[in-house]
Amino acid sequence: MNANAVELDRVSLARGERIVLQDVSLAIGPSELIGVFGPNGAGKTTFLHAILGLVRPTAGEVRVFGKSPAHGNREAGYLPQQRGATADLHLRGWDFVASAVRGGTWGLASPGRAGAADVDRVIATVQGEQLAHRPLCQLSGGEMQRLFLAQALLGRPRLVLLDEPLISLDPHFQRAIVALVKRIQQSEGITVLFTAHEVNPLLGAMDRVLYLGHRHAALGSADEVITAPVLSRLYATPIDVLRVDGRVVVVSGHGAVEADAHRHDA
Repeated sequence: MNANAVELDRVSLARGERIVLQDVSLAIGPSELIGVFGPNGAGKTTFLHAILGLVRPTAGEVRVFGKSPAHGNREAGYLPQQRGATADLHLRGWDFVASAVRGGTWGLASPGRAGAADVDRVIATVQGEQLAHRPLCQLSGGEMQRLFLAQALLGRPRLVLLDEPLISLDPHFQRAIVALVKRIQQSEGITVLFTAHEVNPLLGAMDRVLYLGHRHAALGSADEVITAPVLSRLYATPIDVLRVDGRVVVVSGHGAVEADAHRHDA
């Protein structure tokens, strides 16, 4: 039997002195696409960092494919929320992807024959062939996200963690990125954890929803998790959930819960 991609066993996580998750247990199976949501400070990025071995639990155990997570684990690819500025860079798209072959953030050392083949593979996987020879300063936000995603796919990881890849993208590019990630998840048979500040762009693509808030977590289908009782508990305030024309609107007593409230964790 295949091990779960991610397991938390009574896990607590902290940022400094602040506890963001407490006594959380959950299991994410192989080849699932999980949307990860929650209000400001709920612990989305901290949760991803724990899976990568960058943050150690204050209690409990995190397991990735049955093992304790280790920094530099090649089975996990990562697209971070805080990405370097690229608007003024004349680096080609191919070289930008290749700079991550050896695990560093930057550097133009030759990736070697095998590394170059892997760069070609991931660029084709994200349908970025037209971007390979263009300088980064000429690319749109959506085009850059394809190259960041290509970096996360280097080395054929079994688990890919995407931290807010839809930030600053217009609805057209959001739909394109979600569709691309879903296609890759299905064709490669990988597990994807996809954090976002709004649930609607992911509604048709997610296998399950993980909602974090008020030190707790809820994992299940969208109909099970995105409900007034569950979100009221996670927001620690009364919440209503409206479903209109296939979209979900989350509202508090003071009006719609703004998407910006979901953006940042640290």
